[in-house]
Amino acid sequence: MTSATIAIEKIKASGMRLTKQRRDLLAYLAAHTDSYVTVTAVDKHMRSRYPGLSHDTIYRNVKAFEQLGILEADVQGEQATVKLQCDFQHPHHHHFICQNCHRVQELTMCPLGYFENQLPGATIAGHKLELYGLCADCAKAQ
Repeated sequence: MTSATIAIEKIKASGMRLTKQRRDLLAYLAAHTDSYVTVTAVDKHMRSRYPGLSHDTIYRNVKAFEQLGILEADVQGEQATVKLQCDFQHPHHHHFICQNCHRVQELTMCPLGYFENQLPGATIAGHKLELYGLCADCAKAQ
C-alpha cells in the first residue's frame, strides 16, 4: 500500500471529509516523497489549481494532516517544510537530509537509549534527530 493510500485511509478513519482539494494536496505531496517541500510551495501549487482557495484553508489542512500523522513537518532555515509520512509502520524515525539535492533518507536506528544513559533520573519528553550532509550521489559528483 502506498503512503498516499494509507494517508487517504487515515483521513477517512478520522471522520475528515476527503475533498477534491485534499486529494490534490496528497497527490502533490506524494509526488515529492523523497524531499521536504516548503509550505509556501504547497500554498502556491494549491492556489494555482484552486484560485479561490484561501491561504488559511491550505495551512489548516496542512496542520490537520500533520496532526493525523500524515505529514512530517520540519523547519529548514526560516522555511516551514512538510513531506508525506515516509514510514507509517514506524512513525518515530529520523532522517538524513542532503544539503545539495535535498533528498531525504530515512534512518532506521534511534539513538535515544544512548542519551537516556547519560541522563539518569531525567524524563525525556521528546526528541528529533536529523543528519545533514551530502548524499552518496552528490558527494560522488563533487
